[in-house]
Amino acid sequence: MKVEHLDSCIVRHFSYYYDLTRKDEELLLELERSPTKVKAGTRLWEERDSANEFCTLSRGWAYSYRIMENGSRQILELYMPGDIIGLREFAFSQRLASVKMAEDGVVCYFPHQHVLDLFRQSMALTTIMFAISSRQQVLITERLVNLARRNAKQKLAHFLLETYQRLKQTQANGHDSFRLPLSQELLADLLGLSPVHVSRTLTALSDEGLVFRERHVVTIPDLKALKEMADFDDRYLIDNMRPLFNSHNS
Repeated sequence: MKVEHLDSCIVRHFSYYYDLTRKDEELLLELERSPTKVKAGTRLWEERDSANEFCTLSRGWAYSYRIMENGSRQILELYMPGDIIGLREFAFSQRLASVKMAEDGVVCYFPHQHVLDLFRQSMALTTIMFAISSRQQVLITERLVNLARRNAKQKLAHFLLETYQRLKQTQANGHDSFRLPLSQELLADLLGLSPVHVSRTLTALSDEGLVFRERHVVTIPDLKALKEMADFDDRYLIDNMRPLFNSHNS
């Protein structure tokens, strides 16, 4: 499977931060040279496994999670096409969380050394990589606030708005609908709710005309109204990030 520039989610993802040169694009494509098809439910790695490689997510969605002492599951992060999985563990010898596919997809594994090579060859990509790591940390922080301080409707609405904004990076289409391939059980474990509570909350949002979900497609007919209801402040998303460069030197 040969990945072309226009077909590469990771190239589109990085391009959202800065206009890449052809050399930068080629370096990124090297991270997608060994695609592996994976089925929904496939565990990419487990907590405490050796952390000696990353992977890019070319297709499909994945999530990281921890299993608690009582057997419950807490989902920590969601990964979408174009994301690099494992960046947060770059400085650690063991995995801090397990990662599993939410749906069928394609991943490309590559060793840490490939990222070090990328750092040596492109200042632009190095800077973007740090920006992406910084943004991942902010997403985790915002999720903590969401879990601790918002009611069920606000939690779910906030998550949907965040997901909509994130998808615009690699799948910008100008529509008010997006695909959300997550079961109610996954949403529950992500938001700290029960599956029944998630179902009731979706129904409530639909009754208010704020969110409609049909199978795996979510439609937000009035973004402004949903943002007001969820008290959604998008400062933590990419559009608020400072320009990364005054000039391009790579």
